[in-house]
Amino acid sequence: MNFRFFYGIILFAGVFWTSQQYGIQQKTALSKSGDLNFYLPKSTTSQIVKHQYYTLSYSEKAEQAEWVAYELKKNQIKKSDFKRPFFIEDPKVKTQSADWRNYKKSGYDKGHLCPAADMEFDIIAYNDTFFTSNISPQNHAFNSGIWNRLEQKVRFWAVKNDGLFVITGGVLKGNLKAIGKEKVFVPNYFYKILLCNSKGKYKVLAFLVPNEKSSQSIYNYVVSIDKLESVTGIDFFPKLDDELENNLEKNVDLNLWLAK
Repeated sequence: MNFRFFYGIILFAGVFWTSQQYGIQQKTALSKSGDLNFYLPKSTTSQIVKHQYYTLSYSEKAEQAEWVAYELKKNQIKKSDFKRPFFIEDPKVKTQSADWRNYKKSGYDKGHLCPAADMEFDIIAYNDTFFTSNISPQNHAFNSGIWNRLEQKVRFWAVKNDGLFVITGGVLKGNLKAIGKEKVFVPNYFYKILLCNSKGKYKVLAFLVPNEKSSQSIYNYVVSIDKLESVTGIDFFPKLDDELENNLEKNVDLNLWLAK
């Protein structure tokens, strides 16, 4: 029997049982959530690229992904001694992703959107994060500082909540600086969204962080998903039940994530 088909049956069965036990008003959403495509945002560019462990929507105009989305399971949080590969163009991007040389001497880091550290459970997963479709120009102090702290916290929450769905990217709107021959946009802000479905109950948390050095707490940058949709123009959870989607996107409840 095909492994993915078998796994899909098991996952669907688990979701169905959970919805019956806990999720009365969320039954419609949960009945579909065995398919990770169910949680994908809309693409404003009509160029969705699927890799084995993450999916992205590529913006040719900005020469980077407008969003990258992936599941981060508890048992995937590992540390491995993989050799760091070179950045290469993404063979699945039909319009060609930007050459890494655009970043050379630009003053900006080749900042991962899906972090390599999130994918150390598998060599293929790890290497795939080095496609140039998965990077964006980031201020070095931002990349190694507050953004790194947020990425570490995401891995902590993935363990604590027995897995998360993560969406991340740069805000590609506004009057943006560009680097390199291909004019790769430099986002002024980066965002990250976390979605957890625990025992039939959803919770979300979103961040909007300036692409600059910051010593502030990551919690100072918590925003609603409605705010992110306003600044990015992206519809993040279009397949959720409308009532559930509206409730999740307008409310900010940090306590749900800080509770022991």
